[in-house]
Amino acid sequence: MHKTATCLAALLGSAIATSAFAEGELNLYSSRHYDTDERLYTDFEDATGITINRIEGKGDELIARMQAEGRNSPADLLLTVDTSRLERAKNAGVLQSIDSDALETRIPANMQDGDNQWFGFSQRARIIFYDKQEVTNPPVTYADLADPKYKGLICIRSSTNAYNQTLLASIITHTDEETARNWAQGVVDNMARPPQGGDTDQLRGIISGECEISVANTYYFARSIRKNVKGLTAERDMIGWAFPDQDGAGAHMNLSGGGVAAHAPNRDNAILFLEYLASDQAQLYFSAGNDEFPAVQGVALADSVASLGPFKADGVDLSAVAKNVPAALKIFNEVGWK
Repeated sequence: MHKTATCLAALLGSAIATSAFAEGELNLYSSRHYDTDERLYTDFEDATGITINRIEGKGDELIARMQAEGRNSPADLLLTVDTSRLERAKNAGVLQSIDSDALETRIPANMQDGDNQWFGFSQRARIIFYDKQEVTNPPVTYADLADPKYKGLICIRSSTNAYNQTLLASIITHTDEETARNWAQGVVDNMARPPQGGDTDQLRGIISGECEISVANTYYFARSIRKNVKGLTAERDMIGWAFPDQDGAGAHMNLSGGGVAAHAPNRDNAILFLEYLASDQAQLYFSAGNDEFPAVQGVALADSVASLGPFKADGVDLSAVAKNVPAALKIFNEVGWK
């Protein structure tokens, strides 16, 4: 076996079967914007000899670009964040189904598209944060966020945010549209301010006193444990957190994932890269470098992530959740969630 093929086999681990040393290029369209992903790319290039050419941008823009390029698209692979965008890419016809025993074995079934057009590779829990001094009885379920006793206390992102879209879609999946609509209306009624900024801004809102409760993905908070985040790390100890629905379905999880482009000129290389993302080494990078939860069970967590404590994750089929995103968007519009 070629020595680089041996390196690749070691990199991927015995759970992933590899072919002979690969050559050529991989054209990657990615909306992931994390510096630590550089290790993912360079290690893969060193192990395989495949050169990764990257086009980076926002997820929806990359999907639109692939649609416009059509059969002439050079894209081999799309990486993006959140189940809603992965499903959007599928519905736009820019992904293709693939067969990979490695991915089927390593990636949990609820984190795969039913047609194998996309796979999740890292997870983020969308949980509740609160001011420990001001909130003595914090919400512990997503339903609690709509309770009138929290009126004027909640900071949460816009309805245009993919994470919120998928959260509401998961509520529809678990219940029904009427229940989800009532919940969304209750949250709007309880907002401390109109939606603004990203998840870190919702956490900063607690520190500034603009709100006493916020909703954010875990990796934004865990990042402030691992390194200094302006306006958050210095006052982080005043913030408590709750993983919602621990007596029910569990905390909602959203994904970072990817799929092979519909007209990939380097299809085999694209599949090989996806299999690499499911390797223990790559999974460690997702946690250690970006404070995410690995998709593959048994991979060690970074200290920043582990410090959030154990919790029950919602095991709902995220492919099914993604199909309810259009209904979630309709509800957001109906209740005036800006």
